Amino acid sequence: MAGLLVAVFWAILVSFLAVVLVRLAQTLKAATKLVTGVTEQAVPLLGEASATVRSAQTQLDRVDAIATDVQEVTSNASALSSTVSSTFGGPLVKVAAFGYGVRRALGRKDGPAQEQRAGRGVVVGRTVPAARRGGRKRGRG
Repeated sequence: MAGLLVAVFWAILVSFLAVVLVRLAQTLKAATKLVTGVTEQAVPLLGEASATVRSAQTQLDRVDAIATDVQEVTSNASALSSTVSSTFGGPLVKVAAFGYGVRRALGRKDGPAQEQRAGRGVVVGRTVPAARRGGRKRGRG
C-alpha cells in the first residue's frame, strides 16, 4: 500500500512539473516573439535617428558658418562707422557750426529791435507759446 501511495504521489508531481514546463515554454516563446518584434522595429528607428542627427549636425555647421559671417560683417560695419565718423564727423560739425553762425549773423541785422522782440516771446520767425511767455498775449506790451 505504501508503494502504491508513493507511485500515485510521484505521478501527480511529474504531471504538475510537466504542466509548469509547458507553460514556461509558452511564456518563453511569447517573450521571444516580443523581443524579435521590438528589435525589428527598433533597428530602422535607430537608423532614422542616426540620419536625423547627422542632418541636424550639418544644419548646425551651416548656422555656425552664417553666424561667423554675420559677426565679421558686424565688425566691418563697426570699423566703417568709426572711420566715417572720424573722417566726416569733425568737419561736418564745423560746417554745421559755421552755417549756424552765418544764419544767426544774417538774422540779427536789426540788432536791438530783435532782442526786444525776443523778450516778448518772439524768436526769429516763430512764436513762443503763451505759457512760456508768462501768459501775456501777443501785441500787448
